[in-house]
Amino acid sequence: MDEPEVVEDFYGVYLLYCINPKYKGRTYIGYTRDPNRRIMQHNRGTWAGGAHRTNNKGPWKMVMIIHGFPNNISALRFEWAWQNPNTTVRLKHLNLKKIPRKETEFKFKLRVLSEMLRVGPWFRLPLIIRWLEDDYKEEFLPERKPPAHMVLCQGTVKSKNLKRIVISNTIVTEECLLCSNYILSGQSKLTCLNANCELLAHVTCLADIFLSPGEYVPIEGNCPFCNTKLKWGDLIRKMKGCSQNSEECPQEEEEEEGSCNEFQELKLVDNPSWFLDCNDDL
Repeated sequence: MDEPEVVEDFYGVYLLYCINPKYKGRTYIGYTRDPNRRIMQHNRGTWAGGAHRTNNKGPWKMVMIIHGFPNNISALRFEWAWQNPNTTVRLKHLNLKKIPRKETEFKFKLRVLSEMLRVGPWFRLPLIIRWLEDDYKEEFLPERKPPAHMVLCQGTVKSKNLKRIVISNTIVTEECLLCSNYILSGQSKLTCLNANCELLAHVTCLADIFLSPGEYVPIEGNCPFCNTKLKWGDLIRKMKGCSQNSEECPQEEEEEEGSCNEFQELKLVDNPSWFLDCNDDL
């Protein structure tokens, strides 16, 4: 069996499929920072931290997970919209409903996902669509494929979350090479992924170079110093402390996860970032 891919700073939204003959075909959508622990909780029951909707209906299989979200708010908003496609303003105009006798609940959830990945704000995020179970894998229709910058892959995954960075009060005298102003303590700074490049810049200064008029979150661009093609998501992950070698990355204490409503989400920001969905409504 292949070793699971280790992913740092993990925020994921998953799709469960019930294989219990009595409830076979039922699905469940949830959020997690640790997919391996979460599926065990669902199959053990509410006493172990599983959800009421999955309790005593297992076994369940986690067949797919979407990860690469910048923080828990972004992931929880995605989870809520996937669960409620006819309520979220992003998808309401599509009037998405399961086609009776022609579409299973599972296929309907995948169709909703294909629409979500192509609308804002999610279509600009550096998401990874990962199939965890080969037997359930389905291809996206040509007209509903995710944006080119998103990654489609398969295989197991293991989360490795980062320790929170304690911001020092020490005055930092590094200079942004794009605006020539100092990068003060508490301000976010970016460096190029090319180890030989001297780029050092405010996150907002480099974003201004990468952004096109009317856009709020960059997707990719060329380094103004070495011309290396850079994905914005990779730059942000490096800024947050994700190493190229996952074994070098420190661990964080595990957190509880589960579904939250819109108001609960606003209390759960544990990793603010540039990607905070630009305050877009659901």
